[in-house]
Amino acid sequence: MTASLTPAVNSEDETLRSLRREVREFLADEVARGDITPGVDTWLTQWDTAFTRRLAERGWLGMTIPTEYGGRGRSFMERFVVTEELLAAGAPVAAQWVADRQIAPTLLRFGTPVQRERYLPGIAAGELCFAIGMSEPDSGSDLASVRTKGERVDGGWKVTGTKVWTSGAHEADAFFALVRTSPVDPQDRHAGLSQLIVELRQPGVEIRPIISMGGQHHFNEVHLDGVFVPDELVLGEIGAGWRQVTSELGFERSGPERFMSTIRLQAEVVRAAAHDSVADPEIGATLARIWGLHQMSMAVSGALQRSEDADVAAALVKIIGTDLEGSIAETANLTLGAGGSDDRLARLMTTSLLQRPGFTLRGGTTEILRGVVARGLGMR
Repeated sequence: MTASLTPAVNSEDETLRSLRREVREFLADEVARGDITPGVDTWLTQWDTAFTRRLAERGWLGMTIPTEYGGRGRSFMERFVVTEELLAAGAPVAAQWVADRQIAPTLLRFGTPVQRERYLPGIAAGELCFAIGMSEPDSGSDLASVRTKGERVDGGWKVTGTKVWTSGAHEADAFFALVRTSPVDPQDRHAGLSQLIVELRQPGVEIRPIISMGGQHHFNEVHLDGVFVPDELVLGEIGAGWRQVTSELGFERSGPERFMSTIRLQAEVVRAAAHDSVADPEIGATLARIWGLHQMSMAVSGALQRSEDADVAAALVKIIGTDLEGSIAETANLTLGAGGSDDRLARLMTTSLLQRPGFTLRGGTTEILRGVVARGLGMR
């Protein structure tokens, strides 16, 4: 195995344990007051800007952003603890998720001082929301095949093309768009790609809703018709988009949201089974898998904090984690049916099953990620 596949496992010290208790108490109060209702897949589907700003007021947003840009200057491990507790509570965190998870660290790594000043303080305050402009129709997880075109014009770039599965774009202020800024090179399909910061409330941007089978609107198709992006909003280097995107995906694929989307359902399953005199081995096996993924995801956070390459490890977390999420939904359905007379369990069950088809697609399909892991292991 390569070093990037097996980052060192971290343990929680008293500072992290204290922070975890503090966040847990805050969330229990939020639920008790009725300000939030625990759900499943809330990091993708539940947009609540008021809650996001309450998190910012407590210093739990923009935690890894330096104080000079309005952040808290705290560690990736501290952010991991807060993130995990938010997911465990099923809190409505979609409004800040993309911006805090990957936009902010990518800006810190590749952005200019002007870009950092323009966006990071708003992200840390819970006032700026971002989406991701990677996937395209007919491209799936094959990002090298993107056809959105960036054409050089005076003072910037004219962007034309369509992005799809852009979660929250109808609410977001901007997204990072992966575009082709030079013709395809048959010898290197990854060459000629660049990242541009596209602000979504400007002429030429059309956001079309994609309604899920459950009737929810969180996905979108974003059509860009000659949208002007000034040179000052080029992210990183022209032509270095593939390298930058693969780095960014380490943040997207490794977080606890990749195995905790259905954690509230699992918690209710455990609650419903608590009165049984005979232990359920399936529940025990699931909890063991959750703990293992907790350790893996925490290890990746530690690697990111140390600026280590964690792309392959992140892909592995995503593969195993999304399989677990789906397994929780399917096992609960087979065991408990529609949840009987328990309205809370029935609601979580229904939502989990409706969201289930997307688990292995978002953030890269399982097939693509298996290839990432295989290459990381030196297989061909």
